[in-house]
Amino acid sequence: MSNLDFVAEGKPADWVPLGDLQKVVDPMEMFFELPRKTEFITGSEAARESIRRMNVDIAISYPITPQSETMQQAGYLYDEGYIKDYYRGEEEIGVMSAMAGASRAGIRCLTATAGPGLMRGMEAIASWPGARTPIVLMDMCRVINTPLAIQPDNIEMSFMLNTGMLLLHAENQQDFYDYPLVAAIVSEEVDVTLPCAVSVDGFFVTHARGQVSMTSKDYKLPPRDGWRSAVPAMDNENPPARLARDAPIQKSNFISYHMHSSWQQEVFAAVERSAKYFEKYLDGCIEVINPDAEEFLVTSGAAVSQSREAVRQEGEKGRKVGLIKIKTIRPFPTRQLIEILKNVKRILVPEFNQAGWMHKELCSILYGKCNAEIINGPRVYGGMTMPTEMILEWLAKHRK
Repeated sequence: MSNLDFVAEGKPADWVPLGDLQKVVDPMEMFFELPRKTEFITGSEAARESIRRMNVDIAISYPITPQSETMQQAGYLYDEGYIKDYYRGEEEIGVMSAMAGASRAGIRCLTATAGPGLMRGMEAIASWPGARTPIVLMDMCRVINTPLAIQPDNIEMSFMLNTGMLLLHAENQQDFYDYPLVAAIVSEEVDVTLPCAVSVDGFFVTHARGQVSMTSKDYKLPPRDGWRSAVPAMDNENPPARLARDAPIQKSNFISYHMHSSWQQEVFAAVERSAKYFEKYLDGCIEVINPDAEEFLVTSGAAVSQSREAVRQEGEKGRKVGLIKIKTIRPFPTRQLIEILKNVKRILVPEFNQAGWMHKELCSILYGKCNAEIINGPRVYGGMTMPTEMILEWLAKHRK
């Protein structure tokens, strides 16, 4: 933008976007080397600080609880010059469609939604992986089942499991600062080039405060290189650079079957290729406590925090219980889980949803590889909390 553009927006002629004053640093330096300062902030504020350092070109969103607070903050970041362009869409499917178009132009794109908003935009979201659009989607989970509510419940994550998207599940405010930054980098790797959703259990994290260790806002990630992608960016200045829809491919004929089949294979292969990057930038796709235990809690998201306390209390009583925190839901850390769990006796899967999608995932990969009893729970849903006592009671009940 020129100075005249800034004046037209009501800013002084000598105004400089604060994003232009940030120093671009290597991702490894951002994630592991730069000094950090700890603040006591909400998950929504942690997400805002992540966006501030993400070097976002455009953010588009539509308000929905509990996402609205973060994207309101994104509006302030746009006004300060940390985001280059930002607007509110007319509704969710319009937002997700606009995201696809923006990402095809080769720029870094960010959006956020929650619960019913995710479901309304799912038709467009499900098309992102096949279009190889590396969009960062912040998903603040909430109830989608009738009767409708605004409370936390992460069953919506199950609808993204087989779209070809990358999917992370944040445990706390710290994760909701770190994971979106990692998502932006991994999604844009040339042998990945896929959208990445960062889910968090709404309200439990978004509207509660926690300790968050952050780098200085003087730094930001490198920008996206739109030409370094599995599918090169469209040249929107000189259309048509290529056709987005090729009629012979789209129609039901012999060629179409093979084209779509091979493309889906490539998308899901790219999901698996992303694992090496998540291992690098997240310091592993899983976290393990007490790896030599005979019974384990295996979970993700906010349920990890309650499980940590259960493990601690069991340890005080002289009983060793293991815990596996799964950071990446897609790619699912199959090899690591099989290796750790192959000789255990009992596995409990605490979850914040009715369907037990994590339990199903574990059963599918451990079948024939593990003799453990895999317990279907404990589970709460519809916005209920999971007291540590519930996990302890389930552990005691299934030891008998």
